[in-house]
Amino acid sequence: MKKEATEFLGFVPQKDIVYNELLPYKDKLDEESNEFLAQIKGNLGRAVQLREIWPGVLFWTRKLSTYMRLYGRKFSKEDHVHFVKLLYELVTIPKLEISMMQCFARLLITLLKKKELLSREDLELPWRPLYELQDRILYSKTEHLGLNWFPSASQNHSLVCLCMNAFRYFPESATQEMLEEWRPLMCPFDVTMQKAMGYFELFLPTTLPPELHDKGFKLWFDELISLWVSVQNLPSWEVNLVSLFARLANDNIGYIDWDPYIPKIFTRILRSLNLPVGSSQMLVSRYLTNAYDISHVVIWISALLGGPSKQTQTQLSGLFNSIASFFHPSNHGRWLMKLMKLVQRLPASVVKRLHRERYRTPTWLTPVPESHLLSEQDITDFVESMKQPVLLAMFSKTGSLDAAQALQNLALLRPDLVIPPVLEKTYPAMETLTEPHQLTATLSCMIGVARSLVAGGQRFPEGPTHMLPLLMRALPGVDPNDFSKCMITFQFLATFVTLVPLVDCSAAVQTRNDLTQVEKVLCSASAEFEDFVLQFIDRCFALIDTSTLEQTREEMETEKMTHLESLVELGLSSTFSTILTQCSMEIFQVALEKVFNFATTNIFETHVAGRMVANMCRAATKCHPAEALKLFLPHCCNAIFQISAYEEELNEEELDKELMWNLQLLSEVTRVDGDQLLLYRSQLVQILQLTLHLKCKQGYNLACKLLYHILRSMSLIYPREYCSMSGGVQQHTDTYLPIKDWGRPGDLLNLGIQWHVPSTEEKEFVFYLLDLLLKPELRHLQKHTQGEQDISRDDVLQSLSIVHNCFLGASSLLPPLNGEPVPENMIQLCETNVYTGVDYDLSRENYREDICKVIRPLLHHTLEHSEDDIKSLFSIIKIINDLLHFKGSHKHEFDSHWKSFSLIKKSMENKLHGSKQHIRALLIDRVMLQHELRNLTKDGCCYRSVHQDLINDLLRLSTSRYSQVRSKAQNVLFTALGTYSLCCRDVIPAVLEYLDPDRTDVTQQQFKGALYCLFGNHSGICLANLQYWDCIALTWPAILRSGMSPSMSLEESSVVRLFDDLADKIHRQYETIGIDFSIPESCVEVALKMMKSSNPEPTPCAASEQEELEGRKRQEQKNKDSVQKYEKLVVDLLDSLYDRNLPWKFEQIAIGFLSLMLRDDHPLPSSAVLFFVESLNHDSLLVRNGAISAVSGILKQLKRPHKKVAVNPYDISELKTSLHSLLAGDRPDNQWLRYDSSRLPRSQQDWNECCFIEKTHWGYSTWPRKLLLYAPLEEQPKQGKTREEMNESEQIIYDHFSDQQFIDQFIQYLSLEDRKGKDKFSPRRFCLFKGIFRNFDDAFLPLLKPHMERLVADSHESTQRCVAEIISGLIRGSKHWSYSKVEKLWALLCPLLRKALSNITIETYADWGTCIATACESRDPRKLHWLFEMLMESPVTGEGGSFVDACRLYVLQGGLAQQEWRVPELLHRLLQYLEPKLTQVYKNVRERIGSVLTYIFMIDVNLPHTQPTTSPRIAEFTERVLARLKPLTEGEEEIQNHVVEENTEGDQDERTQAIKLLKTVLKWLMTSAGRSFSSVVPEQLRLLPLLFKIAPVENDDSYDEMKRDAKTCLSLMSQGLLYSEQIPQVLSALEEISRSSSWHARYTVLTFLQIMVFYNLFTFLSDTKAVSDVRALVLSLLEDEQLEVREMAATTLSGFLQCNFLCIDEPMQAHFEALSKTRLPKRKRRELGSVVDTIPSADLVRRHAGVLGLSACILSSPYDVPTWMPQILMDLSAHLNDTQPIEMSVKKTLSDFRRTHHDNWQEHKQKFTDDQLLVLTDLLVSPCYYA
Repeated sequence: MKKEATEFLGFVPQKDIVYNELLPYKDKLDEESNEFLAQIKGNLGRAVQLREIWPGVLFWTRKLSTYMRLYGRKFSKEDHVHFVKLLYELVTIPKLEISMMQCFARLLITLLKKKELLSREDLELPWRPLYELQDRILYSKTEHLGLNWFPSASQNHSLVCLCMNAFRYFPESATQEMLEEWRPLMCPFDVTMQKAMGYFELFLPTTLPPELHDKGFKLWFDELISLWVSVQNLPSWEVNLVSLFARLANDNIGYIDWDPYIPKIFTRILRSLNLPVGSSQMLVSRYLTNAYDISHVVIWISALLGGPSKQTQTQLSGLFNSIASFFHPSNHGRWLMKLMKLVQRLPASVVKRLHRERYRTPTWLTPVPESHLLSEQDITDFVESMKQPVLLAMFSKTGSLDAAQALQNLALLRPDLVIPPVLEKTYPAMETLTEPHQLTATLSCMIGVARSLVAGGQRFPEGPTHMLPLLMRALPGVDPNDFSKCMITFQFLATFVTLVPLVDCSAAVQTRNDLTQVEKVLCSASAEFEDFVLQFIDRCFALIDTSTLEQTREEMETEKMTHLESLVELGLSSTFSTILTQCSMEIFQVALEKVFNFATTNIFETHVAGRMVANMCRAATKCHPAEALKLFLPHCCNAIFQISAYEEELNEEELDKELMWNLQLLSEVTRVDGDQLLLYRSQLVQILQLTLHLKCKQGYNLACKLLYHILRSMSLIYPREYCSMSGGVQQHTDTYLPIKDWGRPGDLLNLGIQWHVPSTEEKEFVFYLLDLLLKPELRHLQKHTQGEQDISRDDVLQSLSIVHNCFLGASSLLPPLNGEPVPENMIQLCETNVYTGVDYDLSRENYREDICKVIRPLLHHTLEHSEDDIKSLFSIIKIINDLLHFKGSHKHEFDSHWKSFSLIKKSMENKLHGSKQHIRALLIDRVMLQHELRNLTKDGCCYRSVHQDLINDLLRLSTSRYSQVRSKAQNVLFTALGTYSLCCRDVIPAVLEYLDPDRTDVTQQQFKGALYCLFGNHSGICLANLQYWDCIALTWPAILRSGMSPSMSLEESSVVRLFDDLADKIHRQYETIGIDFSIPESCVEVALKMMKSSNPEPTPCAASEQEELEGRKRQEQKNKDSVQKYEKLVVDLLDSLYDRNLPWKFEQIAIGFLSLMLRDDHPLPSSAVLFFVESLNHDSLLVRNGAISAVSGILKQLKRPHKKVAVNPYDISELKTSLHSLLAGDRPDNQWLRYDSSRLPRSQQDWNECCFIEKTHWGYSTWPRKLLLYAPLEEQPKQGKTREEMNESEQIIYDHFSDQQFIDQFIQYLSLEDRKGKDKFSPRRFCLFKGIFRNFDDAFLPLLKPHMERLVADSHESTQRCVAEIISGLIRGSKHWSYSKVEKLWALLCPLLRKALSNITIETYADWGTCIATACESRDPRKLHWLFEMLMESPVTGEGGSFVDACRLYVLQGGLAQQEWRVPELLHRLLQYLEPKLTQVYKNVRERIGSVLTYIFMIDVNLPHTQPTTSPRIAEFTERVLARLKPLTEGEEEIQNHVVEENTEGDQDERTQAIKLLKTVLKWLMTSAGRSFSSVVPEQLRLLPLLFKIAPVENDDSYDEMKRDAKTCLSLMSQGLLYSEQIPQVLSALEEISRSSSWHARYTVLTFLQIMVFYNLFTFLSDTKAVSDVRALVLSLLEDEQLEVREMAATTLSGFLQCNFLCIDEPMQAHFEALSKTRLPKRKRRELGSVVDTIPSADLVRRHAGVLGLSACILSSPYDVPTWMPQILMDLSAHLNDTQPIEMSVKKTLSDFRRTHHDNWQEHKQKFTDDQLLVLTDLLVSPCYYA
């Protein structure tokens, strides 16, 4: 078959959609697709050649994506490559409009998605254009100034997606080039680090073949992985690294040795789950925000499995063991979602990998080497390790869906391990009545494993034998009282029955002797099928009986079905039809009898029960129409004839119930194959004639439904059956045994679909019915319209409903509307006609047109004479909608069909064997969907005059008087606008007429309707905001002018809200519209290559030179036009703004629109500049703010480019050559960059010779290939231009800002409060000032200087903020000033800043901090040396009180933090200055100093390939601090915080000083935990003993600050990530503290240990000595003399046992038992009054330790009973009567045991012997009080 197709097509298709081959009209498709493809190639190539990007290129790329939807990738490899290259060129056109870029990107992603189709040999893409595109959009320099309007996050997504699909095709040299490009950005203190990592993640190629690995990941792997290993505090870019490693591991399984990193990987994964440990744990917030994405983690783990070392599996089992108890349903928290995601995705990922290794056809991608393939043992181990968590997660609070998906995948791998435990849970759940959640959970998991269960296979042959017991036991779930149980049961039954033909083959046991044991069991069991079906039907009848209307509704207030009822109805009918489809003929006959009797012996009301019964009957007739119709049709017809024999019956308002019921039944059973209905045609026609004109509305509606179903089943194409076996269910014979077909997938190549294709006879009958029934109705309505005969409203409605149903039923046979195309001046964009198996018979009259001719006059008549006849209008709107689009299926029905198909497919797919192994019914469904998709494809339909008329009618209805009519009509209108390309231009002027202020005849309803038409609905297009200049130029000014319309009233709140929403929607959706539509030459070259390819030949051939010239001219003209339209729109908006009568609301909207007009590729017209500059002093705050943003943007447009020159950084430094090693950090070759007070540029000459590098990250890592610096001053644009040299816009700004009055007013406004207490430093205003000083140098300084001096002196919050904004703008704006100007500037600023800092207040310190930080951002510190020297003068003087000190430090910190690593000298000076002042008394100063210290030491990082820093180092600092803390470390007594907060004169004793110092050090430790990159473990360890001494044990909030801080520090330190070499150091420190005399310290050691071990679990486990040390430590503390410490040790021990860090082995158990048997000395009877002996004897302590050890063992498995547990419980019970505290411990343990094991006690009971149970029951039942 493939060969013939290839010969016909002339090429080998890359990958077409197989389902097309199964359509009944498949022979016509090849010809159609070839023609279509030729058109696309020709026209797309031509459009590029003629440089017509819109509409040409866009239109034809859309066509290409339609082509791919219809035929898949049905083109040759050559064409595939051409398409990709062409689109790649298009996407990366530099000035392309964003919305077009997105269209191209989406299509390109689709073309690249199937990676196996194109190898690296076929295609190579350059990486740089894509990078430049990313950089332009994701890191846009102008977006924040409002010069570029990008849509929200969606475009980032398509760009990221595009990179992920394109990186496979980058050339082999790409990796090196990328590293050279982005390595210089890797400065960990800077935001550029995030950028570099982001690009690495997206771009680095990881799919190079093994021989090129040296040019691929080997260039960067060691560097990046060592960086990852050494970063401890989870910066935001670590997530990008994980994603990159996961991709690398997955693409190169077996080529990288991950073993050394595996414990580290798992430790970090475990930390990333953020599980709660210990009682009082503080979470660092960044751990939550920057946690790893589970999807990356899963890919990484599944890629590491297998291979020789098996280490990953060991760690994975460890991971699941340690977190297993978190899955238990009684635990709940925000971490649960993550755990569930992990459980759900990991099996899927492993299945995917196994599929790739074993079942996928090999592709060009590197295969996994033999040594690393997953072995059978690997899979078993994996499933074993996942089993327990998944089974626990089944009953989780978040629902069982995640567990069900996990089980589905695990069952594919190892059914024998997974299904039995699920069955064990399911059977009891079916029996219980009290726990419905248990039933729903187990059933949904059973649905997941259904296919694996039924198929059995070698691993699980007994699987199918569970099938019948499950079905029978599930039946009671059809329960009318519990809705969710009912639905899940339906789903369960349907799923299982779909897989199995229901045939009784019990006789085969006698007749055949070649059956296996299991087959015999199955054959005998299959005798129960009939019983099952009949019982199911009985259950359904019971369900129906309880849900009749009379029973469920007290009053008859609603006759409609409720939502729940309709769901049950759907579940019932679909399950029933599935069951009958799968039945053998014998069982079907019995079932049919039963249903028929039920339906005909009762009479049902037609709303709820009636619908359900009718649906069951329909299901029965659909399965075997001939047999069923024989029963139903004659019965219903006779009943109806009999009742309607009485004339008066037909004209009743309330019809006879029996008549109604029979009609309903009849209308449902006729939904069967048309050819069967033909036998009963005469009866059906009679019935229709009788009932269509019934008086009763319900009656004629049922008749219309009958008519619709008859027409539909005769005229549509559809499959006749969905049975799981092709050819229906067969009886067993000697050669065929139905049991062998259980769970068999459909065979795609021999599906044997039986199609119903309308025969000539059926078509004849359809047209006969139309002539008979539709024609008279149309005549009737026509007469009414012409006024010849008056009809009541009800009759009109009845006629309309007949017309509508006739049309809906037969529409697929009626040709589309025809008419004159509306003339267009574009190139003709042809429409694509897709053949759907119907050949229109054009000799007959086209009823579609007839209906159209009748309906339009009727509509106009109704609107004129009876506008309030809403029901008829509704009906007309529906008819118009269907006339325009309907060809047999509706879009929304298709969408929901597709959705349900995907759901079922997902719940039953087999991802392991892959390649469409679905069951037959699903495959047939998919082919049907393909047919419907073709039916709905109406792409770029030709816009004809008929359509134009109908759309105008819709517009008229959309502005009608009644809101319901309006909204229905608007929805239809929006659908139509989306279908006919280019009709929007027609509609917009018509809509805008209603908004015209000069018209007086517009009602308010019409006005609102028109606004809604502009607004659009949430999914469709928004007319007010189409991305074309022509449209916006009309709509925006019109919206503004409508503010003066007489029908517009601002009192009407709904109208005001509409305008707000409209403006808001425009702002949200607006994307900058392109002005430049040029297509580069490189693009045209690719297009020409495509035009030359053959097979199929492109239809319109390439354009001639003449045409190409014209095209170019047209395109240049178009660019000119766009600019003109842009400028005209700006002028129009300004005109309406200057109109006096415009209400204020519209003034704001106008300013909003105007601000959207700023762009970075074309300056704003000067009239608009004038408007915005004047608006800076507008009365309204909103307008002023808008103007400030706009003027900043305008200044950016006017900025003159500064020339840059490339330099060699090694020439500047004294080293002439480069150091070739990859070292980052402080190196000799970047020494010249750093701040050195002896070499500051303090004169004109120095300044000119100094090489300033503004960006902070340059030079920290490697140098870029070309380092660009600004050229010397004389080559830059002239400074201090005179007014004559400026252009118009610049002159406007210059004039206003030189005007004293303007400035005074402006500053006055700026120094007002906006919102009291909420104002912050405003970046917008900063940008404005920066722009002014950048563009006009110091021209306006003289005017501003007096203001600044006045503002600084005023200590009010708003004035200080205003001056801070000006100063930061001034400093940043002076970037290119000459030395003399800068010097003058600082002479002015330094005194100002000094004054400001001395006046600083609690409200303003944050603003000043922001001001200085903003001023120093991205500036060379040597340029700002005046500022730094001034700030360093003396931050902590004590003048002005402690507060001012803290604020000054804050401001200084802001400046230094921006400079990062370039100011080591200043940092040293600051530290030297601060060290004596660390003993501050005031808390706020301490906190600030702590924070400053964090920044001082931030640069001291422990990262690979990094030189030791020249900035201050922590180690040296800690030494000095420890020396001063000596008085505290030596003493043994408790440290109390006995320092009163006041500075007393005279030196206090050392101890007091030391306590003050300690408080500051604590603040430093706390702040640095969250901010630095690596935690300094060795230094912290030396402070640990001190912290342990102070930290309180009790949870008491009243204690002082020092204790609280110490506790926080410990909590944060214990969560830190440890390197493996640090573990011994920490443990020895803890060991030492555990011997301390203070029991508080010993107690705290335990809490610290719990958290530390859990958060570094796998690092600890990989070091056996560490494990034994921890164990020894805990066991020794278990025998501590202090009771609290012992109890804590027991808790810690049970925690370690629970997370499998330690295990309960023989020696441990023996140790505890020996301890617990320690003999206690006899109690001596004391004399009365003697002192009670309180110190416990050593023996008692040891005995208690033993008991605690045993109870720790018991508490460590709260949810199950391991084999050792019963014995230990017995041992414990012996101690119930010991002395206190032993008795208490035993009691507590027993009650905890009882609490946690109570839920599943029935299961747990089996683990104990009878004697043990007796003892236990005695213990656990509390003794009676009265005994």
